[in-house]
Amino acid sequence: MRASRPHHPQPPASLVAELPWRRFGSLPAVSPFSLGTMRAIDSAAQMEAVLRAAVAAGLNHIETAAAYGPAETFLGQGLTRLHREGVVPAGGWLITSKLLPGPDLATAQEQLRAMLKRLGVPRLDGLAVHGINRSEHLDWALSGPGAALLAWATGEGLVGQIGFSSHGDTPLIERALASGRFTFCSLHLHWFDQERLPLARAALAQGIGVMAISPADKGGRLYDPPAQLIADCAPFHPLELAYRFLLDQGISTLTLGAAQPGDLAWARAIAGPASAAAGSKATPALPWLSAEHRQALVRLEESGRERLGPERCGQCRACLPCPNDVPIPALLRLRNLAVGHGLQVFAQERYNLINRAGHWWETVNAQACAACGDCMPRCPHQLPIPQLLADTHRRLVAAPGRRLWDD
Repeated sequence: MRASRPHHPQPPASLVAELPWRRFGSLPAVSPFSLGTMRAIDSAAQMEAVLRAAVAAGLNHIETAAAYGPAETFLGQGLTRLHREGVVPAGGWLITSKLLPGPDLATAQEQLRAMLKRLGVPRLDGLAVHGINRSEHLDWALSGPGAALLAWATGEGLVGQIGFSSHGDTPLIERALASGRFTFCSLHLHWFDQERLPLARAALAQGIGVMAISPADKGGRLYDPPAQLIADCAPFHPLELAYRFLLDQGISTLTLGAAQPGDLAWARAIAGPASAAAGSKATPALPWLSAEHRQALVRLEESGRERLGPERCGQCRACLPCPNDVPIPALLRLRNLAVGHGLQVFAQERYNLINRAGHWWETVNAQACAACGDCMPRCPHQLPIPQLLADTHRRLVAAPGRRLWDD
């Protein structure tokens, strides 16, 4: 039984605006928000209700995956029903699905055919290699059976464009982007984790579409923010600031993993269904952040810095490498969030997934620190890193919860 998830807070009606769509790699323009389907998997009726809400919110892009349980099957059923009723976005739906790396060519071909059958479509607008998290995953896509699969899929007209999602490290993502094989990517990009933003900007400058993965959930469980964070972001909701920040960076589209129609309320408020009038032609982006939004973001950062004081990790990564492979910046980022912004629940949730999520997340926690001190001379802020790692473990260690789906 999956853990229940609170309803998204409803935005004020005054926020509803009309803002344009953007290009996404080689695809026609996509809505600023994309429907992620990893949560609407309890029933076909649930998926259909979310699809109807997505049309009403002005979304035209769906992101799914074969690994999301019955998502593709429910999605195909819902799309068929809505199509019969004429409930579709202007220009129709754009659909991206994902396939895990690893199988031989014949198996992967059969998997792709099965995806198309479940979705009830003759082709995908986008196919992503799901989780290029290790070098062998990228090798599979560039020179192994995956390379043959991707060439076959595009050559047969079964797929429009090829992309990838990644939870891997920065050098691996850089290599994937530099390969010339992909026209879009899906990355973890968040206000509270900006490590990959330079990669995203570089990709966008090359015409590679960039999708932000789970900016509400993995961005800090912002659909259920703590009182401290709400106060720091006032008069705006944390979700609104997080979404607007990423769109202001030029990110092509943000995924929203909706479990119920109300989860799309902020997408409707920020982007507005009238943006669908843009059709398949991209229009110039309008400002996503007003002066008031920017001031709120500055206040938010200043509040965190004040609470953390001299113990704040600046995420410069100069402390690496650690001889025991402790991911120091990632762990101290969780401490920053817990102490600086009150995101204790989120930080604890992420910390206790360490070494329980395979290659989708970190595998070494703070207990592996041997207090050797190698990192301390490299830290420009002279942080007592071993002590902060020990404090991180004391604050965040707990009985781990269950993951949802690999995203």
